Order: sequence, then C-alpha cells, then structure tokens
Amino acid sequence: MLLNELRPPKGAVKNRKRLGRGESSGQGKTSGRGHKGQKARAGGFHKKGFEGGQMPLQRRIPKRGFYSFNGREYAVVNVGDLARFQANSEVTAAVLKEAGLVRKILDGVKVLGDGAIDRPLTVKAARFSETAKQKIEKAGGKAILEGAQEGI
Repeated sequence: MLLNELRPPKGAVKNRKRLGRGESSGQGKTSGRGHKGQKARAGGFHKKGFEGGQMPLQRRIPKRGFYSFNGREYAVVNVGDLARFQANSEVTAAVLKEAGLVRKILDGVKVLGDGAIDRPLTVKAARFSETAKQKIEKAGGKAILEGAQEGI
C-alpha cells in the first residue's frame, strides 16, 4: 500500500451542504437562515452570555471567595496518627501513603499537633505545625523539613 492509495473508510466523509445554489437544492434563497433578524445577517451571532445589552447574569450575581494561584494544598496528618509506626522508624510521605493515612500527597504532607506520641520517630514532611514539632521532639524524635518547600 502506498500513500497515494490511502482512502478514508466508507461513510467517514460526507458532502458539504452547498448553500445558496438555487431553490431546487433545498438550501437556496435564504440558505437555511430564515427571514430577516439578527441570525439571518452576516456576523449576526453574539458572544456567550450576552443578554441584548442587559447586564448579564454572571456579572449581576455577587462574587465571593478567592483562589490563590500560588496556593499550595497539603495532605494533612496528625501527630496522634503517627503512633502506629515502630519506634525509631523513618516516616515519609510515601510511607504515610502506603499506610493509608494519606490518599494523595498533593504539594507535600503537613503534620499537625492533634493527639499524642510516645515513641521517637524521624518524621520527614513539607510542613510542621509548632505543636507537632514540639511533641515529636519531646518524644525523642526529629522533625525534618523535606522537599522543595523548605525555603518557603
């Protein structure tokens, strides 16, 4: 088979409607646009949401909230959840995901201070709350900042 022998499959190509080619074509005279009116004219369609000059609905309703384009979303874990790991083990985002404490790692893991911890652990995360850091270090462990979020 050569390039010049390639053809589209049967039924894949339809003929275009030839508008304005006489009454007997079925698309003559007004060419399927009806009589007069904005939609019958060239360039006669308006933009999405246009309401004939009336203030459009999307501009009338009050706007609320804010979405930061530079915002980061962290997967959250509490200190109390870390008690399931063995003493002196290293806890990272991958380990937390494997244990089922985190569904998605997102922009990193943030450890919060809810709950208690009674064993020394080396916890590597993108963020720590102050109370979480204090509780981990008080139990004899280490709270280490990990990933690109260190300088932020």
